[in-house]
Amino acid sequence: MMQDLLPLLGRLADMGTEYAVATVIETRGSASARTGSKAVIGQHGDVLAGWVGGGCAQSTVCHAAVECLRDGQTRIVDLNLDDEVLGTGMPCGGTMRVFVEPVMPKPKLWILGHGRIAECLCRMGAIVGFDPIINDFMAKRDRYPEAARLIADDLDYGQLAPGAQDCVVVATQHKGDHRSMLRALGSPASYIALIASNKRTNLVLDYLRGEGIEEPQLARVHAPAGLDLGAETPEEVALSVIAEIVMLRRNGSGAPLRLLLRDGATSAAGSARPALDGGRYRAPMATTPQQAVSMEDEHVGNHA
Repeated sequence: MMQDLLPLLGRLADMGTEYAVATVIETRGSASARTGSKAVIGQHGDVLAGWVGGGCAQSTVCHAAVECLRDGQTRIVDLNLDDEVLGTGMPCGGTMRVFVEPVMPKPKLWILGHGRIAECLCRMGAIVGFDPIINDFMAKRDRYPEAARLIADDLDYGQLAPGAQDCVVVATQHKGDHRSMLRALGSPASYIALIASNKRTNLVLDYLRGEGIEEPQLARVHAPAGLDLGAETPEEVALSVIAEIVMLRRNGSGAPLRLLLRDGATSAAGSARPALDGGRYRAPMATTPQQAVSMEDEHVGNHA
């Protein structure tokens, strides 16, 4: 059965499509499927291939699959095939247990720009589980060996198409950052950040307001990007941005663990967490952006 599904699973992986795999792990009595039977279920609850039972049994498993994809958690579905009213509506005379596992594609980290910060973002993003995509006219494989994709022919950012689980970091050193931010805000990306000085950040935000972007949308922008780590080098600035992404992705607080764990305070960690405003972490933002941008300009000049 699994061998028959492998070509489809490969295609879904290539397309970056989420899906769920349902596997019958136990049957008792008369059941409509046997142990080991599998089905691949799409994000809208449709069976793409395989078989784990028909009628209401399939409907129940597909519903569970949609829930799995929504929260990323596995489920075990107990099906009563012997109760036409309270069970699955299929009086087969047995029971069946089905394990449903969500398969989520890696989130993408879209990095716009070049230079040492972009290179470090690519490497660190790959380490923490993202597929980095570099969108920059100077993108070269030797600079970004971990990148899942390089885009070097997209001057108007028309190929910038992040999904709801993806992150976008603009590190273009003022070159077209206002246009790329406008494009990013038109996407459902979960995190949109601008690496820039406070002065440049305000100029970009004013430009976006002039383009009709309203304040609730502007609140999605993390700028200057990153957590306050006291970063000075490009590597440290990249670390502060990745740390912020991980914190938001995992619903962390950014507070020192020693404070959260002291005196058994783990259970009360939620009350110690900084406020979230519309999903945006309201903590002191990145470091010394003026120094970072200056160092980035110098680094690019050395490689020009």
